[in-house]
Amino acid sequence: MDFQGVGASLLRKEDDRFLRGRGQYVGDLKLPGLKDVAFVRSPLAHAKIRGVRIPPEFQDRVFTASDLTDVKPIVAASGLPGFKHSEQPLLAHEKVRQVGELVAMCIGGTRAEAEDIAGAVELDLDELPVVSEMLTARRPGAPLVHDHWGDNVFLETYIDVNMEAAYDAPIKVTREIRTARQCMAPLEGRATVAYWDKRLDQLVLYTGTQQPHIIRTGISECLGLDQSKVRVISPDVGGGFGYKALMPPEDVCLAWLAMHCGHPVRWIEDRREHLTASANCREHHYVITAYADRDGTLRGIECEATVDSGAYSSYPFSACLEAAQIASILPGPYDFPSYRCRTWSVATNKCPILPYRGVARTGVCYAMELMVDAVAREAGLDPLEVRLKNLVKPEQMPFDNITKKHFDSGDYPEALKRAMARIDLDAIRKQQENTHRLIGIGLSIYCEQGAHGTSVYSGWGIPMIPGHEQATARVTPDGGLELRIGVHSHGQSMETTLPQIAHEILGIETPKIKLVHGDTEYTPYSTGTWGSRSAVMAGGAVSRASQEIAGLIKGIGAHLLQTDVANVRLEDGCVIGPSGSVTVKEVAHTWYRRPQDLPASVDPRGLETTIGYKPVRDSGTFSYAAHIAVVAVDPEMGDIEILDYVIVEDGGKLINPMVVDGQIYGGLAQGIGTALYEEMPFDPSAQPLASTFADYLLPGPTEVPAPQVEHMETLSPYTEFGVKGLGEGGAIAPPAAIGNAVNDALKSLGVELLCCPMTPRRVLEAIHRAKGTRSVRCT
Repeated sequence: MDFQGVGASLLRKEDDRFLRGRGQYVGDLKLPGLKDVAFVRSPLAHAKIRGVRIPPEFQDRVFTASDLTDVKPIVAASGLPGFKHSEQPLLAHEKVRQVGELVAMCIGGTRAEAEDIAGAVELDLDELPVVSEMLTARRPGAPLVHDHWGDNVFLETYIDVNMEAAYDAPIKVTREIRTARQCMAPLEGRATVAYWDKRLDQLVLYTGTQQPHIIRTGISECLGLDQSKVRVISPDVGGGFGYKALMPPEDVCLAWLAMHCGHPVRWIEDRREHLTASANCREHHYVITAYADRDGTLRGIECEATVDSGAYSSYPFSACLEAAQIASILPGPYDFPSYRCRTWSVATNKCPILPYRGVARTGVCYAMELMVDAVAREAGLDPLEVRLKNLVKPEQMPFDNITKKHFDSGDYPEALKRAMARIDLDAIRKQQENTHRLIGIGLSIYCEQGAHGTSVYSGWGIPMIPGHEQATARVTPDGGLELRIGVHSHGQSMETTLPQIAHEILGIETPKIKLVHGDTEYTPYSTGTWGSRSAVMAGGAVSRASQEIAGLIKGIGAHLLQTDVANVRLEDGCVIGPSGSVTVKEVAHTWYRRPQDLPASVDPRGLETTIGYKPVRDSGTFSYAAHIAVVAVDPEMGDIEILDYVIVEDGGKLINPMVVDGQIYGGLAQGIGTALYEEMPFDPSAQPLASTFADYLLPGPTEVPAPQVEHMETLSPYTEFGVKGLGEGGAIAPPAAIGNAVNDALKSLGVELLCCPMTPRRVLEAIHRAKGTRSVRCT
């Protein structure tokens, strides 16, 4: 048998249907009597609603907040002290707080008809003062997004560890750093189909989500239904990245409509809705100071960080997750004795933010890594030398850092050294002297806490706290295996990798292992797929369930071999005893088809089990990677070209190295987008200015180089097989590596860019201003 277990680079089972056009997405569903829904959305960012005028001929096809009297608003609270709650109505009443907020719901025989009806509805709005900029929103006297708060701050957090001890450091560098607001851009936008199953007396909701069980919980709470009356099905999902990890008001609206209209209803998000109305991410502002000795040793970091959280707190992660995480993860993989960080989660008249792939880490890595390079320049040292001096060492593992993050394992210096070994630094320095384009090299390194569990999220107090992740394993009558999991795959190749784990233990060939997921009716409860947790948590549950199934198989197999169970082993899909063997298929046939051949003492569970799993410590695994970018900057055009890119990553034991490569490549593309292209701008009236992909730029094949990728495998001591979560890693480090490379290229001009995306306009503006200042504020 070919090697199919943990560590094998198997081809993805999913690709057979995807590449043949046989995937099934929400938009592919065709149900009898299906009608389409379009929404009337606010054209203003802040206004009182004086009235909604519906043409008489459409009175029975348009629904407003006055119709949804029995529906509760969406509330995503946090238990962190001082958090201010927001209530997001399903359809706005009294006032709107963002462009694109839902005001009315229209139903038609086709989407075009529904949109025509929506276009005939007139809104009478009384415009209110707008707050469109997060720093302005923090100031006294700013217009209030939620009047009863008294200010615009969802939450303020503060950490202080011995900061005064760093103030006498000989090196002190301060920078103002900013990242732009972005849109997540999965290939498939949001989509929902809902109907009421009269036979089962149950609401059925098809929706592209990363969290079917969490969506069921949220919809049940909003509609006042028992959860047994709500079934959520998430079929194939064309990318998530966090964008599909929330309960949008559209889902609840369609669920309500399906309960009242007597036929299936559908809403398919168009790209303009996606870009301008739904959810954004990553708008950070830092004022950060690094204190260091002349030899580059970091003494401390002091930071004030602000995050634009938009108008509402998104269910289930809340509005505080991004900013509050900054304070705990800003130190990254560095070891220093003094730290202070204050953060603000700020409400503005923009759409809410969500945790996008990397969840705050991309911003903090960008800020921290730019500061390390700034310290190196001030000390006259090589940036690599400063990093090696301050990184957590392998002999310190496991390590509790200054914010009490528990690093499980790793060798950060080794990752940097291996990455540098792949770069011809001498040749790059010669190029810097002899080319009309400006050449630069930049480093970055990060660590990513993934698969963190109950002890971490119970402190957040949000509506979703992970517990034991469960998996069901069932041997089928023909000797195959069925796995049922609560997490959801939207590109992570779970239909391939989780069967590899089961095969490692049971020896059943992976083509005979079926994965069932994405349906709350048939799968164990789970908080879903987020935070680089699925391989660790669901993989661990599959491993434990497979181990238990192995014991059940051996029990029946030993009886068939007429020997004691202690004398048999399970290998390559066979129970092998002292004088013979039986296949798993024969064992299954006996249990299902010939129970008369079983002993009276047979385990009544048969060949099926459900088991839960948590790692030995649920403080999370810490994957990491060193990234190096080599860029060329055209000082006449402002254009930036990536000449070379190196990634040395450590995700513990790799279940499928080829799948990991795909995760890294995809993340890199998104990180390049953050660094150079992607930005959702707003004007002073909080109108979004990028409503199509002609305005919102994404990197394409010509902008994403083929990286050099090398894998390290430092096993986690706390997980099955030593795996670590790494799904977000590729997207975290590129903006910092590219930013440092651009600054290295521009240093001869006295230019330092401290914002992303680093667009040609910003590069040229920085060059033109270089005579008067060394740094440029992001505008």
